[in-house]
Amino acid sequence: MPLPRKLTKASPAARTAGGSVSPAPVAPPVWDPLIRLTHWSVAAAVLANGLFTKAGGALHVGIGWAVLALLALRFGWGLFGPAEARFAAFPPAPRAAIAHLHGLARRYPPREHPSHNPAGAMMVYALWGGLLLICLTGLWLTDARSPMQIAADQAAVLSGDWSTLVQTATAGETGASSEIRKAVKTVHELMANLILIFAAVHVAGVAVESRALGRNLVRAMLWSRRTKGERGGPQG
Repeated sequence: MPLPRKLTKASPAARTAGGSVSPAPVAPPVWDPLIRLTHWSVAAAVLANGLFTKAGGALHVGIGWAVLALLALRFGWGLFGPAEARFAAFPPAPRAAIAHLHGLARRYPPREHPSHNPAGAMMVYALWGGLLLICLTGLWLTDARSPMQIAADQAAVLSGDWSTLVQTATAGETGASSEIRKAVKTVHELMANLILIFAAVHVAGVAVESRALGRNLVRAMLWSRRTKGERGGPQG
């Protein structure tokens, strides 16, 4: 009767960036048009409001409203969209994210994922949370006025009508209300700067993951077709 074969420890080459033995191959996701639309639209909005538009201006506020609408659309898609777009496909998992980064640092082959990898998923949720906080504090600071209202107020000031500025200055700008407004403004500005840092880290992560996988992850967010020989999961 033959004896059972002795189990051996998996070699580093057989391990994945998550620190475990590689499972059955998983094809990389094909991102649907709505995912790509919201991704690049939000990216453009973050750069525009973070680097180019005037804070509090009609364009700045309008872009903020647009980001809020895009987030609402993406959150709905996370519940009812295709499998790779749903929240269940990339739940926030800090320990798995740390294991993934540790595996990359040890140069283990990255594990394939049908949606975002654990580190990419954590960055996605961080970006969403930061953007949502920016939008909500921005609404509070502008009294939820629409871009059209702000543009009309600015036009009135340019024409010599300063009554709008006087009303704004006297509306809750004393005592506790003034302190609350300062605190909300600080949070808004802090998160606006942090979002730019998050975005830079995200881009760096995409570059590292692309190198580890041997394929361009940006291409997957630009085209809907999977090129021959592509493998692994996206950074986010």
